[in-house]
Amino acid sequence: MHRRALMKVAGAAVLLGAATSVTGGGRASADPVWDDLFRHWVPEIFAPLPDPAEHSEAIVIGSGFGAAVTALRLAQAGVATTVLERGSRWPNDPWREIFTGDDMPDGRGFWHRTEFTGVTKVPMRFADFGGVLDVTPLDGIDVWHGAAVGGGSVVFTGCMLEPPRRFFEQIFGGTVDYDEMDRVYYPRVRQMLRLSTMPADIYNSTPFTHSRAWDDQARKAGYTPQPSDSIFNWNVVRAELSGATRPSATAARSDLGNSNGAKFDLNQNYLKYAQSSGKSAIFPGHRVDAIAQDSGGRYAVTVTKLDPNGAVLRKRTLTCDRLFLGAGSVGTSQLLVRAQGTGALPHLNEHVGDGWGTNGDVVLARGESSLRGLGQGVPSASRIFDESGMPLTLESWYIPGMPMETGALASLGLAFDTTRARFGYDARHDTVGLRWPRRAQDRITDACRAVQHRIAERSGAMVEYNALGYDANALFTAHPLGGAVLGLATDTYGRVIGHPGLYVMDGAAVPGSTGTVNPSLTIAALAERNIEAIIRAGH
Repeated sequence: MHRRALMKVAGAAVLLGAATSVTGGGRASADPVWDDLFRHWVPEIFAPLPDPAEHSEAIVIGSGFGAAVTALRLAQAGVATTVLERGSRWPNDPWREIFTGDDMPDGRGFWHRTEFTGVTKVPMRFADFGGVLDVTPLDGIDVWHGAAVGGGSVVFTGCMLEPPRRFFEQIFGGTVDYDEMDRVYYPRVRQMLRLSTMPADIYNSTPFTHSRAWDDQARKAGYTPQPSDSIFNWNVVRAELSGATRPSATAARSDLGNSNGAKFDLNQNYLKYAQSSGKSAIFPGHRVDAIAQDSGGRYAVTVTKLDPNGAVLRKRTLTCDRLFLGAGSVGTSQLLVRAQGTGALPHLNEHVGDGWGTNGDVVLARGESSLRGLGQGVPSASRIFDESGMPLTLESWYIPGMPMETGALASLGLAFDTTRARFGYDARHDTVGLRWPRRAQDRITDACRAVQHRIAERSGAMVEYNALGYDANALFTAHPLGGAVLGLATDTYGRVIGHPGLYVMDGAAVPGSTGTVNPSLTIAALAERNIEAIIRAGH
């Protein structure tokens, strides 16, 4: 490692130590000081929560990409729909800090968790609270997923890409027509979410110096960076650059929410339109604990109503004629596997719980090629594709959790990994879990590390992060997929086999991978495709 680079990394480590001591301090879950602060910062989420009707024509569990699409299209078809979301409905404001920062988070950042060690490996502690990011530990992997109205759209980095045809067809094996998706459903979602690539004026601004440096290194290594579609509202990003709103997307804020609405999340489109129709009602603070079907064919949904501190306000059982699962890959899979294990849904087939994967997520860091300020702009400007070994994409990224310059250029790797795991039910403890093999993480990490090292070597990167263990790691996935796979646990349109009127509308339907790209666009487009067919057929 070059001496200058070593000094820079050492300085960052000192600052990281300081950040650890500041964010520690044993914040207790019942601390009245933190409760008062949360109420002061975001009073909207402490407003009394309404109760859903005892019976609904349709219930949608969750409010992420698949669930939001489902809610809107049902509402437009005239179906009275109840949307149940465990997390809060967070507002946006151009000047208030609605969400906590990635660098020194408090309880607003995490769903009832008091400590967290992110990609920077810095341990942090905070008050127990109903924050926006749920970190679910499974055996062998941590899963990051949303816990707010809007689901993953609130806490992702906004990159939305269509898979290459050959990978899509390999993944879905003919159950979904790629041409139809490419012609109809991908464009439909792109239009609804106003997806576009980063404009030149933003790309050339100071906070995105790291994006330009990342592209420059990739070109020196023989790659041609491709611009990536993003969900960010570029006018809000421009407002940050001009000082017309509080910095967020230009100041390393994304994984725990963008307070000023820079991210055009589902609250600003699908969910907004669903609720304005008068046919769809969204109920935050309602955690679904179990699902069942009664002898008459109606579905029963056991719900716990929670306040933002996690206090139980009420427990109820709601019923509906049709039940749409959109709780995310982990949430939907756990509900189905538990229902199968307890006999609450006795006709589920042997494929329930199968086909789960991580989408090949790997976090990477390499050094810059010259000492300069890099900026911490969040939206991903570009990506490269490599097929020298395992097919993979590297996307330019910011460094979540870092308030200072470190001389690092971050990437998110998405490898085309075919490893799959199965959820199982433990009757003794009434729990649902899975075991993710370490060899899978080692394989995708090695593949991404090889590409990363090639770029660093050919571009003259000044820092080698491998000695510190920061060059590549796959400790978590932010893109869990599978568990109720389309064409196996369901028919080819998400109807759960054995239980008419029950549907899977989210990432649980996707067989573990979306082929080297982020899955949100495919999840939303599949939901558009499936709900259109379900509404047209009447079931």
